[in-house]
Amino acid sequence: MPEGQIRKAISGFYYVEKDGDLIQCKGRGVFRNRGIHPLVGDFVTFEVEGENDGTITSVHERSNELVRPPIANVDQALLVFSIVEPDFSLHLLDRFLVVVESFDIQPVICLTKKDLASEAEMKKASEAISYYEKIGYDIVQTFIDDAELPALLKPYLEGKTTVLAGQSGVGKSTLLNTVLPTLGLKTGEISEALGRGKHTTRHVELHEVAGGLVADTPGFSSLDFDHIEREELPRAFIDMEQASAQCKFRGCLHLKEPKCAVKELVENGEIPRHRYDHYLQFMQEITDRKPRYDRND
Repeated sequence: MPEGQIRKAISGFYYVEKDGDLIQCKGRGVFRNRGIHPLVGDFVTFEVEGENDGTITSVHERSNELVRPPIANVDQALLVFSIVEPDFSLHLLDRFLVVVESFDIQPVICLTKKDLASEAEMKKASEAISYYEKIGYDIVQTFIDDAELPALLKPYLEGKTTVLAGQSGVGKSTLLNTVLPTLGLKTGEISEALGRGKHTTRHVELHEVAGGLVADTPGFSSLDFDHIEREELPRAFIDMEQASAQCKFRGCLHLKEPKCAVKELVENGEIPRHRYDHYLQFMQEITDRKPRYDRND
């Protein structure tokens, strides 16, 4: 039977790409009984019924899956942050990085509105972001109506499935419209919906861009840590994960353990204090959400 990838899902129909064609498919009736919910991005096996119709018979194993937006097998997230309006937030950046890393998705940090920033604001943002570049994150800087943006992003998009993420007002929809000019997203409406904290009801669709696939929705409207356990948080801070090999105790949480390499690096300034402070805040948030019976054992 043929295999393909779900590129969009609307009203119970799944549109599966196969050799450049989109086949309109339904899911097998047993999927609902088994709790199987096909997602955009899924690789599937399907049966052809008629000229352009089919039935999905199986969903292949996923590398990851997201709820908001509902999509599977994402390779990377373009994390969009403005330098000004709203001001660049390291706390929010670390929060996004933790969520993205927890799904084994590669982050690319994109700073927007550099044309609106003063020299002092640019210097402050550049100094703050330089540490993230040092530890291995790719950084892209752009602005509204940047004609070079498609070419700038092409090396990152090629061969990857990408979603966008970032707080409201930073330019996600504007950026999407730049790389997908035929999309015509209503920037104001989407920004307004996200600003209210509500998930947009638009369907998710994967579009071919620069040799890769880009989801046509601003993603990650939820930034909670409900899926992350205390023991998993250190791995989402890649600088701390690398340093943890030198900790005295295996599985060190970098809290009160003696001879902790991470705390030593924080004390001597090699890991910025803000990173460790955010780590402690996130750890406390995860601890506080644990069931009461776990905390009282």
